[in-house]
Amino acid sequence: MIDPEKAAKEFFEVPAEALEKTVEVLEEGEQAIVNKKPFKMAEEYFNTLGPGLITGAADDDPSGIATYSQTGAQYGFQLLWLSLFSFPFMAVVQEMCARIGMVTGRGLAANIRSHYSRKILFFITILLFIANTLNIAADLGAMAASTRLMFPGINILVCVTLFGLLILLLQIFTTYARYSKILKYLTLALLSYVFTAFAVHLNWGQALHSTITPSFTFSKDEIFLLCAILGTTISPYLFFWQTSQEVEEEILKGNSTVELRKKSVTSKELSNMRKDTWTGMFFSNAIMFFIIAACAATLHAHGITNIATADQAAAAIRPFGGELTYFFFAIGIIGTGLLAIPTMAGSTAYATAESFGWKHGLYLKLKQSYAFYGVIVISMIVGVVANYFHLDPIKGLIYSAIANGLVAPIVLFFIVKTSSNKAVMGEHKNHKLIAGIGWFITILMTLAGIAAIASMFL
Repeated sequence: MIDPEKAAKEFFEVPAEALEKTVEVLEEGEQAIVNKKPFKMAEEYFNTLGPGLITGAADDDPSGIATYSQTGAQYGFQLLWLSLFSFPFMAVVQEMCARIGMVTGRGLAANIRSHYSRKILFFITILLFIANTLNIAADLGAMAASTRLMFPGINILVCVTLFGLLILLLQIFTTYARYSKILKYLTLALLSYVFTAFAVHLNWGQALHSTITPSFTFSKDEIFLLCAILGTTISPYLFFWQTSQEVEEEILKGNSTVELRKKSVTSKELSNMRKDTWTGMFFSNAIMFFIIAACAATLHAHGITNIATADQAAAAIRPFGGELTYFFFAIGIIGTGLLAIPTMAGSTAYATAESFGWKHGLYLKLKQSYAFYGVIVISMIVGVVANYFHLDPIKGLIYSAIANGLVAPIVLFFIVKTSSNKAVMGEHKNHKLIAGIGWFITILMTLAGIAAIASMFL
């Protein structure tokens, strides 16, 4: 039993030196917080990010950059509001995907295979392979073309081959722990578009006004661009990639079986995942904003309204933005290509391997999973070879958009259905509001897919 009088007496008889020491320690701690540099705080925050950041940044691939560049060139600041509009939808979908991976301990395709129709899954996987491979081909071509802008003497096909080989070797022969860090640091390449926007001295007042004030005329071209932007921000390859990356992260922690992964999920981990995912999707949409704004302030302002590829945008911006702006734009295309292409090839491999029940994962060595890595190799080889046959990048992206337009609504249906299923997700299933948003996105993407495909043939 504590004697209150005795405790009070002992407290007030504490030596003055001890009290002074305590005050000094408290003051030092307070001063450390005050003196903590913003850069250090940002570094610590960056270190907490992972699959969500990588997925969000990978969404801004060279093909996406071309879409955003065309939007800014053709309509100026008018459609900047789309960068804000698409953000919550993209974040909600990717959070569902990440939660499915963490709670079930399996990838998206494996969940569809276990709970739904395998025939539909095979259909999805085939379309995903087609869309991703066409995108890989177009992105490799854009990276090579951007490299030649900076080094005019370089051969495009040699450059395509070298980029393809570099990506392939890193993906196959680098450990997952190291490779995930490489991908994470490659996300910083997208900051080049932030520098570009500031370098061209755009009208920030007009840009911000257009961001919060939707403007749409429902013309055929605007409808097509709206569908293209939704298609490139809410893309099927991102769904499969992030779900499987969350699983890989758990395996990296030592949870090598599905059961161990299911048991290891904590509220704190789910909270960190949401922070990671929403940060990544915000970053992705912020980069969209800066690309559209930069092209609006330079290309649209000078009457250049037709941009087909990302490297064309880089070349066109040079006379108006200067050498530094041109360099930032071009280097961003190369950096994001190095990030996005392995994401596309990897998502195809995850979906295919899970569809057929093959052993899979980037944490495995080549000899442990020939089939999984074989899909990656085939995707990359087809992407490289397509450039040797001078595949029209515009046609490639059109066919890719058709495939994505068909597959995205189907996959979204299974994502929302799975993440809302209590038998699968338990206490971590969707809340009614999140489920409602998910179904709205599914309907929206269905309409966008139909509109995009129809506009190509009308």
